[in-house]
Amino acid sequence: MRPQPLICVHDVPAASLWYQRVLGMASAHGGPEYEQLTAHGALALQLHRWDAHEHPHLGDPGIPSRGNGVVLWFHESDIGAAWRRAVTEGADVLEALHLNPLAGHREFWLRDPEGYVIVVAGDHGDPG
Repeated sequence: MRPQPLICVHDVPAASLWYQRVLGMASAHGGPEYEQLTAHGALALQLHRWDAHEHPHLGDPGIPSRGNGVVLWFHESDIGAAWRRAVTEGADVLEALHLNPLAGHREFWLRDPEGYVIVVAGDHGDPG
């Protein structure tokens, strides 16, 4: 089993562009209501417009917290390039690239434009 997270957003094309520019993902579907984003050829994230289709369990867009207690965690072997891309694109940085000594890898934390918390982590054992 592989996770294929889906998050709800107000503007699917804008969110898709953010993930493409900041995290280097690629569009595999496209459209104003739904998007599939891939990384290294595999599905990494799905985006769904809040008010599209009739899915009663997607949540309430009127509640401002986006994924309180949930963090979207992505692994990227070239963590240095990922960090430079995020900074160049002006991402909202919560924690700069640093060594997480407990996990044994480098990581950085971002907040996407919809309010979701994103972590990008490098390879285990790569302290930089």
